[in-house]
Amino acid sequence: MEEKKFDLNSIIGFVLIFGILIWIMYQNQPSDKEIAAEKAKKELVAKQEAQAKVDKTKTAILPVAAATPGDTVQLAKLQQTLGGFAYSATLPSAKEGFTTIENEKMILKIANKGGYIVEAKLKEFKRFEKNSGQLIELIRDNNSNLNIQLQTTDNRTLNSKDLYFEPTLTKNGADQILTMRLKAGANEFLEYKYILKANDYLVGFDVRSQGLNKVLNSSKPLDLQWDLKSYRNEKSVSIEKRYALLEYEYGDEKYNYLNTGVGKEDTPEKVSYIAFKQHFFTAILATDKPFEKSKLQSDDLVKDEVIDTTFVKQFRATVPLVFSNGEVDYKMHWYFGPADYKTLKSYDKNFEKIIPLGWGIFGWINKWIFIPLFGFLSSTIGLSLGIAIIIFTIIIKLAMSPITYKSFLSQAKMKVLRPEITELGEKFKKDPMKKQQETMKLYNKAGVNPMAGCIPALIQLPFMYASFQFFPSAFELRQKSFLWADDLSSFDAIVQLPFNIPLYGSHISLFPILAAIAIFFYMKMTSGDQQMAAPQQEGMPDMAKMMKIMIYVSPLMMLIFFNSYGAGLSLYNFISNLITIGIMFVIKNYIVDTDKIHAQIQENKLKEPKKQSKFQQRLQEVMEQQEAAKGQNKKK
Repeated sequence: MEEKKFDLNSIIGFVLIFGILIWIMYQNQPSDKEIAAEKAKKELVAKQEAQAKVDKTKTAILPVAAATPGDTVQLAKLQQTLGGFAYSATLPSAKEGFTTIENEKMILKIANKGGYIVEAKLKEFKRFEKNSGQLIELIRDNNSNLNIQLQTTDNRTLNSKDLYFEPTLTKNGADQILTMRLKAGANEFLEYKYILKANDYLVGFDVRSQGLNKVLNSSKPLDLQWDLKSYRNEKSVSIEKRYALLEYEYGDEKYNYLNTGVGKEDTPEKVSYIAFKQHFFTAILATDKPFEKSKLQSDDLVKDEVIDTTFVKQFRATVPLVFSNGEVDYKMHWYFGPADYKTLKSYDKNFEKIIPLGWGIFGWINKWIFIPLFGFLSSTIGLSLGIAIIIFTIIIKLAMSPITYKSFLSQAKMKVLRPEITELGEKFKKDPMKKQQETMKLYNKAGVNPMAGCIPALIQLPFMYASFQFFPSAFELRQKSFLWADDLSSFDAIVQLPFNIPLYGSHISLFPILAAIAIFFYMKMTSGDQQMAAPQQEGMPDMAKMMKIMIYVSPLMMLIFFNSYGAGLSLYNFISNLITIGIMFVIKNYIVDTDKIHAQIQENKLKEPKKQSKFQQRLQEVMEQQEAAKGQNKKK
């Protein structure tokens, strides 16, 4: 009886435990609201994953092996986002690949994605200094893009830089020909053709389409967009910023450039080439068939002179590629190389216009005198660049010495006449007009032209200004050393300051100091004679006081202005002023005889006065008219 009782108790306990478990499970099951929330969460996650797949396809970031040409299922999917160009995404080249072509001058790296140049490296030139070990790279690390906006017949807008091109590299003799094709079919494509010749900076660049008249909307041109952030390659940030410009040729071989600043823009027509120029290097896109319109933009990226800045300017160009019979066909060229006048001129495409030689007579002096003469001294004779600058300066100053002599001779004559001019000033102190008339008569009698001293000085000014344009642009000086200057195209710092002085900089250059000292002694030497030659005129500024001020101001300005400029320009000015001091010393002490000049002037006074020049006659008439008007006013 007790064994049966135990079995019954066990059954009752089991039932009670099972019931409790059922009750607990019932109490913990989710409510209807919780079930609905969980369902909505799962649907949202699924929707986000689907959208991510669509976005990934739209940006054409395709897997390495997206599909094979025969994979019609995958092709159909790609056509939903890429339209007619889905075919290009099914090729083996639809992956992150590169093709490199090079010659003796440069190395070019072209990407499958976008078909454009992603690296342009110059083999012969170094950044900053000749021993830096860093080659000049005009394009690298995505600082440049080339893109064509493709408007399709099914109302899509695709960017060529996001699509994959198929590369084919062939050779024609020494020429390397790289063909990049963005395909819409086996024989339908947009093609970039790069032609690299041996030992050349110029690269052929053809853009054409074939069989795309049903794929592309040919009712309006394709927009080709080229942009580049120029790397800093020279020591002086401020100078590189000044000479880094977007320049272009347009119309009937006209030339222009965008001014420096932020947000500069221009829209020239009939553009034949666009140059993104740095100080000593440049990238140029030239076309045989001018672009009908263009939009050019330039932005300064250096707000302050930061020594370790990476980029100097941001350049952008947008030009239209016009359809002809449903296709585009443009023969163009890339130039990646030095901004050297002779090299650019050798291509006979007016590229040399991007070198800032100055306008008008200043440009003529540089083009026909400075460049040939300096080229002869530095290349033909083979002199070191520092010695070439010194000999060049001596030749220019000796050629100008007759003008210097004329100027000093005029000053000597005026100095001899000064006592008589002072006497006339005292005699007609109350009648300035009469004093001017009598002074002019004295000049005419003595055979002295008061303008003779100014004209020679004015003749020398264009040569001085031309030198300010020539030396900062002379590529030959880049990284060429002389004495303590390791680079004649940049400043010759002998002391690096731990702080920056406004307008002056954070270093001390020696050649500007020497040039400033030479200017001081030159002005000290000539200022006394100029003061003696030019008596004080009533109502005019005191020239003696002004000259005393300029003796100190001019060297100071030279010191500040040239401290960050190239040592070659400072060397030229230093030698130029030394030679001028020497010439003036010889003329003053061994050539010009003051007593002889005085005797000649006295002899001239006894002769019949020379016929007045038209200028003197006109000046005399004006004075007489003013005197007559003054008399009438007194009567009234």
